[in-house]
Amino acid sequence: MKPSCFLRAFVFALSLPVLAPATAATLVVGGKNFTEQLILSSMTAQYLRAKGYDVDLRNGLGSTLMRKAQESKQLDVVWEYTGTSLIVYNHVDEKLDAEATYQRVKELDRNIGLVWLNESGLNNTYAFAMPQKLADEQGINTLEDLARHITQEQQAGGKPQLMGVDYEFASRPDGLEPMQKLYGFQLDRSEVKQMDPGLVYTALRNEQLDVGLTYSSDGRIKGFNLKLLEDNKGYFAAYKATPVVREEVLQEHPQLADQLNALSAAIDTEKMTDMNKRVDIDQEPIGKVVTEFLQQQGLI
Repeated sequence: MKPSCFLRAFVFALSLPVLAPATAATLVVGGKNFTEQLILSSMTAQYLRAKGYDVDLRNGLGSTLMRKAQESKQLDVVWEYTGTSLIVYNHVDEKLDAEATYQRVKELDRNIGLVWLNESGLNNTYAFAMPQKLADEQGINTLEDLARHITQEQQAGGKPQLMGVDYEFASRPDGLEPMQKLYGFQLDRSEVKQMDPGLVYTALRNEQLDVGLTYSSDGRIKGFNLKLLEDNKGYFAAYKATPVVREEVLQEHPQLADQLNALSAAIDTEKMTDMNKRVDIDQEPIGKVVTEFLQQQGLI
């Protein structure tokens, strides 16, 4: 993981075969190897088939492999995150807000023939979450509220606040420490529990933690009745999911941009969290989940 970013660097899928080149007659839709991306890519394939395209779906890819495959014209359409392109692919360390991030990656990636269409309302970034019941009891809705509550408890000699984070975030120079500095609070070392990211969700569900580091569209947020705290000072980078298409493919299919923009407009963090939950927690098939979503949105 690049030390100056807030991003999950997905494992390069070395075990996967080399992808065959895309053909003009078929749209090749790519996707990464985690639930949200499997949903987005499957949804896109189903949607485009309903629009009359021949579609070849190639998902389950590592992040770097997917990027290289699109650059080498083996994939036509993917869903990428603005922060991923900015920091991992284009190596921009500058801290930018969501709109500036989108505009920068749109400009940079056009230089290599990749066109960013309209970003969706889905922002799969880092976020802190609390058990919903505890957040309601303490009146905490934002990270600023959390900081105020922690400071008040410390001054009153109250209960220690237990925060769960992954090992990297706890020690990285752009992780926990500068976040605490920005929001004006300081936890003791004993109050910060370093653990595997997946265990954070379980500990929050079991009320073994007061607050923990999560991802904003993870299905466990809804499945475990957790409350996301608003990052009201904008500490975390934006990871807005956006359809990215090779420029020559858009030239061959002039209507494709409007069609994908319509799909993008229907997706937001809340809807994706629900779909992630249905797949990961409720064990529903991805095909069923995306078909129902597309029908409910009037897209098929």
